[in-house]
Amino acid sequence: MIVSHQHKFIFIKTSKTAGTSFEIALSQFCGKADILTPIHPKSDDIRERMGYRKAQNYLLPQSQYSFEDYVQLHTRGLSKHQYYNHMSAGEIKDLLGDEVWNSYYKFCFERNPWDRVISFYYWRYQSTPRPTMLSFLLSDAPLKLKRFGYDLYTIDRNIAVDDIYCYEDLKEAAETIRKRLKLPGKLLLPRAKSGYRKDTRHYSDIFSLREKQIISDLFSEEITLFGYQF
Repeated sequence: MIVSHQHKFIFIKTSKTAGTSFEIALSQFCGKADILTPIHPKSDDIRERMGYRKAQNYLLPQSQYSFEDYVQLHTRGLSKHQYYNHMSAGEIKDLLGDEVWNSYYKFCFERNPWDRVISFYYWRYQSTPRPTMLSFLLSDAPLKLKRFGYDLYTIDRNIAVDDIYCYEDLKEAAETIRKRLKLPGKLLLPRAKSGYRKDTRHYSDIFSLREKQIISDLFSEEITLFGYQF
């Protein structure tokens, strides 16, 4: 998640939508006062190797710590995060206030839910044996995609951002965003979390009718909103 006061934008990071790659790319143009939350250590290493800004300004000021927070800090060295990676629009708005929220450009990414589910499945289960796709879909695991997708960019089930770009049009979206924010250079997207998916077939050749319907029901709002088709 990024809040850039320098370029007046808020990037809400959804999961399995190339969010990490886009977050790294945006870091190049952030200033000292901007808020960048930590990513995965390997992804933070990529950001550092590229010479971009690392996580900064995301911790809760110690003046706002509770007694329990101080105990954690002094016994375990744990600082408390005020901003974090997959943070919802509502949480960000509450912290920034209406003036900043309403005046900054807010955007995120969404992805075809059938394709997104496969990506999440192989990312979650990187080694064998893996559960069957059906047992995975019948578990609570796919709900995480909902929580880290539609639930992040909506407030009370209403769209709370200015634009939602599609993962399927990632390169075109990067150029549109660059122009919209008047960034001084191109957004170069590294492959931060690729290589996990082992089945390269089209999703329509992978899911059974029952599996297709489970995903359709869970992500009905996204399918309607973006016109995704199986």
